[in-house]
Amino acid sequence: MNESAIRLELDKILSQAASYASLEGGRAILARLEPTSELAEAKRRLDLTEEAQMLLFSCGAGRVEPFPPVEDRLERAEKGSALSPAELLAVARLLRAARLLYASVRGYADAPLPNLRALTEHLVFDQSLEAEIGRKIINENELSDHASDRLYSLRMQIRLLGERIRARLQSYLSGEERKFLQEGIVTVRGDRFVIPVKAEYKRSIRGFVHDRSQSGATVFIEPEEVLEMNNELRSLMLDEREEIERILSELSRAVGAMRAGLERATEVLAEADSYYARAEYAYRLRAVKPALGAKGAVEIVKGRHPLLDQKTAVPVSLAVGERYNMLIISGANTGGKTVTLKMCGLFCLMAACGMFVPAAEGTRLSVFDGVWCDVGDSQSIEENLSTFSSHIVHIKEILEKATARSLVLIDEPGGGTDPEEGAALAQAIVHQLLRRGAKGIVTTHYSALKEFAYRENGIENGCMEFDAEDFKPLYRLKIGAPGASNALLICTRLGLPQETVTEAKSFLSEGARAFSETLSAAEESRIRTEAAQKNAESLQREWEAKLAALGKEEEKFRTERERFFTSAKAEARRIVTERTAEAEELLSEMERIFQKENYSEQDLIRARTLKNKMASAPAEEEPVRAVPADLSALRAGDKVLVGSMNAEGTVLRVEKGSCEVQTGALKVRVKAGDLFLPPQKRLPAKPQKTVQVSRDLKERPVVHLECNVIGMTAAEALPEAEAFLDGAVLSNLPEVRIVHGVGTGKLRAAIHAMLKKNRHVASFRLGKYGEGEGGVTVVTLK
Repeated sequence: MNESAIRLELDKILSQAASYASLEGGRAILARLEPTSELAEAKRRLDLTEEAQMLLFSCGAGRVEPFPPVEDRLERAEKGSALSPAELLAVARLLRAARLLYASVRGYADAPLPNLRALTEHLVFDQSLEAEIGRKIINENELSDHASDRLYSLRMQIRLLGERIRARLQSYLSGEERKFLQEGIVTVRGDRFVIPVKAEYKRSIRGFVHDRSQSGATVFIEPEEVLEMNNELRSLMLDEREEIERILSELSRAVGAMRAGLERATEVLAEADSYYARAEYAYRLRAVKPALGAKGAVEIVKGRHPLLDQKTAVPVSLAVGERYNMLIISGANTGGKTVTLKMCGLFCLMAACGMFVPAAEGTRLSVFDGVWCDVGDSQSIEENLSTFSSHIVHIKEILEKATARSLVLIDEPGGGTDPEEGAALAQAIVHQLLRRGAKGIVTTHYSALKEFAYRENGIENGCMEFDAEDFKPLYRLKIGAPGASNALLICTRLGLPQETVTEAKSFLSEGARAFSETLSAAEESRIRTEAAQKNAESLQREWEAKLAALGKEEEKFRTERERFFTSAKAEARRIVTERTAEAEELLSEMERIFQKENYSEQDLIRARTLKNKMASAPAEEEPVRAVPADLSALRAGDKVLVGSMNAEGTVLRVEKGSCEVQTGALKVRVKAGDLFLPPQKRLPAKPQKTVQVSRDLKERPVVHLECNVIGMTAAEALPEAEAFLDGAVLSNLPEVRIVHGVGTGKLRAAIHAMLKKNRHVASFRLGKYGEGEGGVTVVTLK
């Protein structure tokens, strides 16, 4: 990693990302990661990070499983050495990690993961070997009894023989020899069962002394009676050890045969782990994938330096390398110039490392052949370099190496020396970089360099905004105008005596004072203008929202009126139909009576009764005459009729000349002349004062009561019928007809099956005589 990348603190960013890695190999890759200068490689790295983020946070896949380093163990296994149980378990964890990674990358067929699939395409693992190691090895020190049939048999024999030896020695613990023993226990010395005997009685028990206690008071004797059994036990234990070594050697040979593939798997797992770490770091940082190019254009949208507190950091937007190659940033001290400059370079380096950047969507970065940086106080006591000398050394290196594909970042060029000479040097350095076509950002307090940016092509001024009223920086970058340093204002804020600041102002030249005041006035004017513009935009959005809400209310009101009128028409049609049916029934009965040749007294009485019933039945309801409401007599909660809506409502509030009325879901304000009393609250009125109100309502859309699907297939007719039923429900119609014809009956059966499933249908039947009979279905709606 070169010195410029370290100045931009890329090493700290990589260290933070490495903390999310599961493997030592993944952390090592991030620690030594170098930004690429190739566009294709940078895009591949970013795509891999994006795919890893998709797996982790969209698909729910697990991270790379950790395993200890195994490189030296694989080498020893290949050379024929037998690995220990702990080392074989480490290899099994490697095999498991490789298998799970391969499965997770290929387990989500719908997820676009071309780069991760290519990375893990030749990943080596052996599930059977992994399972065999796990089955045969219990822990880091012990093999399972079932590792082999022979091992199981040997261990069973060892257990049985051990129990026999203990049983024989138990007689010493409970018999006459008990008085010779130091303790009533059976113990083991050198894989042989012995009993602890008091030293003074060691000749009282025939056997072999294998050990003595540290104090010499106890000797451990193997009685002659168990000598042969202990010899046999020793032989069985040697056989067990040989069998264990055979099993470990066999597993080790299988591991050694896979050395090359497993070493490659270790590298792939470490690389994948590094991308998983980059993905998790981006997720924690709320970072986005930047668009990447190679033409030198950089556009950062609401970027936040990743080493700042993301909750309090002020987002900064900037652009360079497209309309202009160099950006001169000026403004107050501690205003964020250096942080903005470093953020731009750091973002480009992060993208070249395959890392997302903490910014908003729309951020565009470029891949450069070099990012050269001169930032901060770099004086060196060891090399006998002053601040100015150290800066010049770095700038000399930049001017030697910078090309048209380079990004150059210089903080305060020409500082640390005479201001006039420093300003001239800064202009020359920027001019040199412009001639080479390099892109970059330069921070400065020099007025001459700000003026230079106005004169030259390919360079633009920018300033960090400053609040002159509160004497504090706003940490926002404004491109297009230079900024004043405001050094004396900041000194006042930091507590420097006012007389000192006033005297300092008196020492400023007339030109410097005038330029500074002009910049300050322009900046204040711009800030006020932007504040007014934001206020106007806020008001505009507020009124647009209110107009949209009014439009919705108007549409709701119109829909309510349509439903009301449709319902009223349907009810009138129902009443007319009922009256007509009753009249036809009475006429039919009278006709049957008069068709008789001789009719009796009872027939005449029945005919007279039917005639009287017809005379008493109202053929048509008399129009209701509305009575105007007295506004002074109305109270909240009274029922009224709204003439313009022809709807009944409830009074909410009575005001001068009008009322607020609730009609259904709507609240409307109605003038006094449009209010009438409903029939149940009409006051007695004299005939001559009766007022008839008539309203010329606009023509309403025709609501069809019948749907004709004759000639259609079932597939064509069903959507048509369902749409017709939906319209009838919205129009509040109680009953409709579907004309499907007789035909083969298939269309009628399909219509009836659909009606059975429709939740708006109360019942349906075939038409009666005069209604179309079997060719028509009459539907009653809920």
